[in-house]
Amino acid sequence: MLKIAVPNKGSLAESATVMLREAGYRQRTDPKDLVLVDEASGVEFYYLRPRDIAVYVGEGTLDLGITGRDMLLDSGAAATEVLALGFGGTRFRFAAPGGSAMEVADLAGKRIATSYPGLVRAYLSEAGVAARLIKLDGAVESSVRLGVADVIADVVETGTTLKRAGLELFGEAIMTSEAILIQRSGQEPPAELPLLLRRLGGVMTARNFLMVDYNVPQRLLDTACAITPGVDSPTVSPLAKPGWVAVRAMIPSREAQRIMDELWDAGAEGILVTSIHACRL
Repeated sequence: MLKIAVPNKGSLAESATVMLREAGYRQRTDPKDLVLVDEASGVEFYYLRPRDIAVYVGEGTLDLGITGRDMLLDSGAAATEVLALGFGGTRFRFAAPGGSAMEVADLAGKRIATSYPGLVRAYLSEAGVAARLIKLDGAVESSVRLGVADVIADVVETGTTLKRAGLELFGEAIMTSEAILIQRSGQEPPAELPLLLRRLGGVMTARNFLMVDYNVPQRLLDTACAITPGVDSPTVSPLAKPGWVAVRAMIPSREAQRIMDELWDAGAEGILVTSIHACRL
């Protein structure tokens, strides 16, 4: 059976479970369960600490895992990214009191508090900056006020927490992270991997696209199809109403309202937009 590690807690856990369930895999209903066997799909799921997943996969104990790109790089494990999953996006930034006037070069000789020393160390090494890293497991933003560090390197979403701590962002993002599927480096992909990738890819496509159906006069078909070209091409069917056709096509979710407006202006009627649960393209 294919062995896959899944985050057991944290920001990635719920989203990973939802995606796997939408992809047709059974998932645990009791958060205390550490292992779930999906006999029908031929997969065993192991629920582990997100930070440990890259290590288990890198050692070959498990075939695949879902973790954050930040955690993979910080771990130094012998694992590689297979697929970006489109959720759990975060940015890593430096912050310090009066930081807006600082540059990365100013970090030389500073004390930097972070929960991701491996990640920050690699970034500073590439930048040619020598600094002292202080590893903390949480509440990194308090380290400067408490005199433990001069600068922090941490996950930033809105920046509100940092402002409350009297810190300002500076420099470019250390990295942009998101949830990813990983496998052991240098190892032949499991035979079951293509099926998993098709299922996950189908879920991501379904989340990013909608299905639009509408009726349009035959003489305006080319104009309407230019608005909704679909993935390969739209599906066109004749209507009982003479001179009219029905059109169906996939459209990007974010552009749905604009596309509906353009179809209406082009002479289309009966415009319906529906969700896509899953797909294979």
